[in-house]
Amino acid sequence: MTITTTEFATLTGTYAIDAAHSRIGFVARHAMVTKVRGSFNDFEGTAVLDGSDLSKSTVTVTAQVASIDTRNEQRDGHLRTNDFLDAEQFPDLSFTSTSITHVGGNEFEVAGDLSIKGVTKSVTFPLEFQGAATDPFGNDRIGFEGATQILRSEYGVSFNAPLETGGVLVSDKITIELEISAVKSA
Repeated sequence: MTITTTEFATLTGTYAIDAAHSRIGFVARHAMVTKVRGSFNDFEGTAVLDGSDLSKSTVTVTAQVASIDTRNEQRDGHLRTNDFLDAEQFPDLSFTSTSITHVGGNEFEVAGDLSIKGVTKSVTFPLEFQGAATDPFGNDRIGFEGATQILRSEYGVSFNAPLETGGVLVSDKITIELEISAVKSA
């Protein structure tokens, strides 16, 4: 189902990310042979949508670095150190949109400033609108999914170890994955 401009206009409002039904994740290549997936378990965000004029729409998201979860406590602990994200000095990651564009159909691009470890860079998230529904509790929900790639070294996250066979332990290229369910405020 492709959303029409008229249908999108009905979605105007302020939405809070439902963290219990959303995921902010990442993927990194490990030892050049496999991928390690992780996520942030503690995050919040707000989207203010103007379905008639997307230039008036905004998105803000903050994730707590200490909540990083790769299903391996030792690795998670290392990721919280200064070698990677330095949770003590930089307790959160944040994204603030600078523009939202309807590319066509259910495709949108959300450009903005991503801040990691005290460094802010512009990134664009291509997102696909997954739909809108009223849940059994009467909440109006919308869903979006998408991913983008960054180079972690550009954010001062440069720890690595060379491999005997060539290459490095952890890829510089990181994929950030978003699966978002947001609830409209009353």
